[in-house]
Amino acid sequence: MAADLSSPHFELFGLPQSFRVDREQIASRYRELQRATHPDRYVNARDQERRISIQQAARVNEGYQVLKDPLLRGRYLLELSGYSFSDQHHTTSDAAFLMEQMELREALGEVRSAADPFAALAGVMDRVTADFDALTRELQQQLEPDAADPADPDAVADTLMKMQFFRRLHEEAQDLEAALEDELE
Repeated sequence: MAADLSSPHFELFGLPQSFRVDREQIASRYRELQRATHPDRYVNARDQERRISIQQAARVNEGYQVLKDPLLRGRYLLELSGYSFSDQHHTTSDAAFLMEQMELREALGEVRSAADPFAALAGVMDRVTADFDALTRELQQQLEPDAADPADPDAVADTLMKMQFFRRLHEEAQDLEAALEDELE
């Protein structure tokens, strides 16, 4: 298989460049590409062919990770449009969002001292998941290719930054859940 390693992930997976994707189609195409590029198929090949298969397999894996994840896919689409998104330099002035951040961080910090830490943690995780899902829908609306107005890249970046916050908070909550479970053992 001779895939163009510089082509966009959408092209590699045979998809239109859009936020809306068919996750089953991505998974199916991923399996096809993995079978064609997996380095094990090139064990007896020349060194150059083995290196190319490793590069192609890495590119397929990267494309799959980006396309299946709404946060990464949104960032990728923004970058494809020429917008440079920086985690360190992008902030928000959305007062309601900033207040929610503080409330959720406080709630997560109080989980251990709750009467039922697992129930308190589940409440935080449910809220984080609901907010992430709502932002995913907002991002989809912002990135619709048939929208009357082109997407405002700053608004898209703001939504992505908020999604990133909820992703990190969810990971912290999962780590806390694992720590609580370890303490029970």
